[in-house]
Amino acid sequence: MSGADEIVDVVRDRYGKIARSEQSGCCGPTGPCGGSSETRVALEIGYGRRDLTELPDGTNLGLGCGAPIGFLDLKPGERVLDLGSGAGIDAFIASKGVGASGRVIGVDMTPDMVERARGNASRGGFDNVEFREGRLESLPVESGSVDAVTSNCVINLVPDKAQVFREAARVLAPGGRMVISDIVLDGPLPEVIAQDVCAYVGCVSGAMLREEYFGSLRAAGFEVEVLKDVDYLASVEEAAPEEARALLERNGVPREAVAGRVRSITYRARKRS
Repeated sequence: MSGADEIVDVVRDRYGKIARSEQSGCCGPTGPCGGSSETRVALEIGYGRRDLTELPDGTNLGLGCGAPIGFLDLKPGERVLDLGSGAGIDAFIASKGVGASGRVIGVDMTPDMVERARGNASRGGFDNVEFREGRLESLPVESGSVDAVTSNCVINLVPDKAQVFREAARVLAPGGRMVISDIVLDGPLPEVIAQDVCAYVGCVSGAMLREEYFGSLRAAGFEVEVLKDVDYLASVEEAAPEEARALLERNGVPREAVAGRVRSITYRARKRS
């Protein structure tokens, strides 16, 4: 991958195709790099079966690497922001936690994905959820207007992750919190993997080194607690072994060169007062 603008264009194009149902998910063990059941994958990464069965058809696209909403401990009346909301899966689950008196906003930079999410909200009767088109580096959300922020395997796709964290801090009310599922690295990737387009859109090669990632969070004013930390490659190998094998074989990279380095994490971050 080269410049930030090119990366954004590639990500928007891939996720636009996903939204138009030309292909399945890519972040997580599904999609143009492989293929498996979105429901099975969602259950494996932590979603509840009841939550999934109550969603409108076409909401679960198999795009996540965790299930962050369950860790947010949402209360009725709270205001929630979902970064990179996709077809709406986490926004809709959050809407049940905040109830009719609460509000959920989803922001996504892909117009087709926003359109799909709005259709899902209408079909599902989610009156307390809205979706806005926008970049995570410049959120279309007022400062100090939300109580909680969530995101599921999206921030790793953004070239300027530090700016995303600064924006999250801006829109959160004092003492607000985030629970994020994302991908980080515990060591550098081989160059051929780092330059692989499918690996980038599949949430691998765009990931940041752990120390740098959490350093950016702290610099933005957050205190961080890791809730879950698993070997992402191992989880992909278990759910979709063909995809993991294809990635390594396509680039001529031995498994040992990446084993243990790509981590799927879920963390809580509280905004310092």
